[in-house]
Amino acid sequence: MKFTLSWLKDHLDTDASLDAICERLTLIGLEVESVDDKKGFAPFVIAKVLTAEKHPQADKLQVLSVDTGAGAPVQVVCGAPNARAGLVGAFAAPGTYVPGIDVTLGIGNIRGVESRGMMCSEKELEISDAHDGIIDLPADAPVGTSFAKYYGIDDPVIEINLTPNRPDCTSIYGIARDLAASGMGTLKTRPAPTFKVEGETQVKVVLDFAGEDKALCPGFALRLVRGVKNSPSPAWMQKRLRAIGLRPINALVDVTNYLTFDQGRPLHVFDAAKVKGNLTVRRAKDGETVLALDTREYKLNPANVVIADENGVESIGGIMGGEHSGCDENTVDVLIESALWNPLNIARTGREHGIISDARYRFERGVDPEYMVPGIERATELVLELCGGTPAKLDVVGYEGYTPKAVSFPFAEVKRLTGLDIPKDESVSILTRLGFKVEGSGDTVTAYVPSWRPDVDGKADLVEEVMRIHGINEIKPQALPRLSEVNTKILTTLQIRSRLAKRALAARGMLEAVTWSFIPAEHAALFGGGFARTQARKPDRG
Repeated sequence: MKFTLSWLKDHLDTDASLDAICERLTLIGLEVESVDDKKGFAPFVIAKVLTAEKHPQADKLQVLSVDTGAGAPVQVVCGAPNARAGLVGAFAAPGTYVPGIDVTLGIGNIRGVESRGMMCSEKELEISDAHDGIIDLPADAPVGTSFAKYYGIDDPVIEINLTPNRPDCTSIYGIARDLAASGMGTLKTRPAPTFKVEGETQVKVVLDFAGEDKALCPGFALRLVRGVKNSPSPAWMQKRLRAIGLRPINALVDVTNYLTFDQGRPLHVFDAAKVKGNLTVRRAKDGETVLALDTREYKLNPANVVIADENGVESIGGIMGGEHSGCDENTVDVLIESALWNPLNIARTGREHGIISDARYRFERGVDPEYMVPGIERATELVLELCGGTPAKLDVVGYEGYTPKAVSFPFAEVKRLTGLDIPKDESVSILTRLGFKVEGSGDTVTAYVPSWRPDVDGKADLVEEVMRIHGINEIKPQALPRLSEVNTKILTTLQIRSRLAKRALAARGMLEAVTWSFIPAEHAALFGGGFARTQARKPDRG
């Protein structure tokens, strides 16, 4: 799970340093795997082209005189078509590593003319894929200052190793909530979106399930937004998506990707003009196919859950949308979907078809059911802000609400399981800050689990929550008690003889191979083994 420091601070009011935040993340169980502090961009400065003359030996090259703000102008040979006198851009001096081309610059000699550095394109600084010209900044950009700071690409990127039992922290908001509960600042809350709706969402949703199958899609929300203008998303959103390894596509798609990471709420957008009739959520028919957004065609079966219309399958539910109904620059009316899916079914379907997506990653761990509707409201707000349009009334089917789990919590369990002597009041305060509702008094209370914590089932889980927020580093190491008795034999006779035999054989130069117990027959056949070979060697008893 990756996020930038500024993105985290959108949700967390804190003055803590990057190092302090990273240390606290690891202490509360969100282990920091890596930090890119963006110091690699420090050598790039804003520079101004003073003159641009034609290269004497090459028609497509120019010899530039560049003011870097550090004394006398430097000479740079440049082949960019937009290079001109007066241009303000990003300059890299000799000795600078340029990440986009994986090159460390030196003093070059290009067609007999010395070049001391280069003016950089967006691709060379990994800002975008644009490589048809050098960066062209406003004329008032401060020459000689840090380009990374001016352009906003100095934002550190943090990556945490998220364990499967923490679906609440597959969102940046969830990570901020944990940090705030640990005392690292205050959690920021935004007011609920407010906008005027007009008309009904004409496309209806049918959940075609009965009995136990209803758990395959416990809820589905859909909204039509008319008259949108789908253009590139704003620079601030593109920078954040690129920083965590996502490629910006267009505003509608970028909104869904942004909210997947920001709020942990995967969504999907359909081009309403490409949807025929109503949407039906059902099991796939055996042999049905769908061309997904990753340009691969998948052959489905009844174990898979799909969203379909009269044209056929439009999306593999909770995993990946279909290419046919995807949004592009011609999209005018859009259907925004926010749904709930069965985690086990999502995991099986994703594994069966080899699909790895950000939506699957979250749904198979369990998303917050109570955020299904607020999530689509937040998405609508962003779509209106970036693309305009008129939203219709929200259509919600299937969802029956969340009933919190009640877990009995004896305070004595904290001491028994962790050795920590934590006051009752502090335990209650920690659970409350994490979103649990605690009721009762005395030595045992009842904690009601918030909707975003499907991993909490029993009292040991509550002890873990109290321990990690109080500080696992507070547990003091203790020596094991010394035993007065002489140890009795531990290994069996067979184990002793097996180990002696292995050591004797190894001492004579033999090697031991430990192989997998079960492998596919076709793999075993490659090495001369497997069921097929065994069958071939059976004697004929006819």
